[in-house]
This record gives sequence, structure tokens and C-alpha cells, in this order.
Amino acid sequence: RYLAGCAWLAAGEADRAIDAFASLDEADAPDRNAKIAEAEAIKTRPRSDAGYVRHLFDQFSADYDARMRHQLRYQAPEILRELANLVMPGAAGLVVLDLGCGTGLAGEVFADLAAAIDGIDLSPAMIAKAQARGLYRHLGVADIESALAAGGEDYDLVIAADTLVYLGDLAATFAGVARRLRPGGAFLFTVEREDAGDFVLGPKRRWRHSEVYLRTVSEAVGLDVSGIVACAPRTEANQPVEGLAVALRKAG
Repeated sequence: RYLAGCAWLAAGEADRAIDAFASLDEADAPDRNAKIAEAEAIKTRPRSDAGYVRHLFDQFSADYDARMRHQLRYQAPEILRELANLVMPGAAGLVVLDLGCGTGLAGEVFADLAAAIDGIDLSPAMIAKAQARGLYRHLGVADIESALAAGGEDYDLVIAADTLVYLGDLAATFAGVARRLRPGGAFLFTVEREDAGDFVLGPKRRWRHSEVYLRTVSEAVGLDVSGIVACAPRTEANQPVEGLAVALRKAG
């Protein structure tokens, strides 16, 4: 039970970890309370646990494309490409960063605009799928918040298709993107829509964000809103998921 609790904790499954540790006597597991506290902390963070996201997509990687395209009618990359055509017509030869690149579906859609595309994802199995497409210059297994904060090359375009749904508080990510964009560079992303408040965790463990919040955080990091359009990046139980496609621009 202790090892099961540790495994659930590593996978970001806080409630299952708590159940496993709570069934143990403290005499048999001296760090039982510390482990329970660690699991409780996961539940209070304003983002999905990195272990949970990594475990989820490692599991999905084998049939991810078929499941997303056919079962969930996933169209976030195409939606962002249409938005790019509106806010940056004629763009070409761009150096692009694909946040949460997954198997490379967005990279494939944006390939003709790019001189080079780099990708970041938490899941090693998804990165392996992206590598097989032969589209990316560099691919890295990393958390996007820490990767952006670490610095590196600057980009003309940063895209995040159906990625920010695993982050509630977007302040760190937006600040990181703002630092990594070249003057005049753009940040295009999709989110699931929330009409009240700032952000909320939905029943499918995906975060929803309000337009007011997105505008507030963008302004705070010095990114201008070029466009926000309503969209349905995917379906859930055969119903369209209400979302927003957003284009931000760095001055200059």
C-alpha cells in the first residue's frame, strides 16, 4: 500500500495517494503524514501536477492522434493557423516554439510558415512521436514554465494548442513567453472558456480561463491583444467544448 501510494503520488493522483497512505499505520510508515501533506499540496496548486500530465500523455501517446482527431474532433492547430492568417498575413520564415507540442500535430500545421520549429512537452513518449515526424529542429522533455524561465533562443512565434488547459494561473507562462519573443513576435494559443472569475478547474481536470483574465495577465507582462475569437478546439461526449483562440503580440 505504501508503494502504491508513492506511485499514485508520482503520477499526480492526489486523492488515490491519500487513500493509500491513510490506510497505513504511522508505525509502519513513519513518513505517512508527510506523504499525505505532499498529496494535499498537489490539490491546492493553481495548475495540474506535472507528474499527472506526464503520466496521462505517456499513456495516450500510442493512439493519441487517432483519438484526438477522430473521437474528439480536435482542431486546435487548424484554428490557430486560421488566426495566424488573420493577425500575421504573409508571415514566413519564422522561428517557432511549440509549447506542449505533443506528437507534433501543431508543428505539422505550422511547418510551411517556419524556418525552424522547436518543441517542448512533459511526456517523453509524446516527444518520441514528435521526433518521428522529422519537423522539429530541437525537442525537449520539460515543464513549459521552467523551460521558458530558463532562457534560451528568442522566437518570432510561440504556439500552444490545447496546452494551457493544464495550467490555471498563467502569469509565469505569459511572462516566460514575453521574455522569449522577439520584438513584434506573436503568441497564439487556445484555452477552454470560463465566463466568471479568472480560472477554474473543470470536471475533466482541465482548467478554463476567462477573457477578462487573459487580457489582464497579458497586459501585466507587456503583451498586446491582437485578437480573441470564440472557437471549439475539440469535443467532449460529442458536444463542442467552448473555447477561445487568442493572439498576443510583443511590441516592436
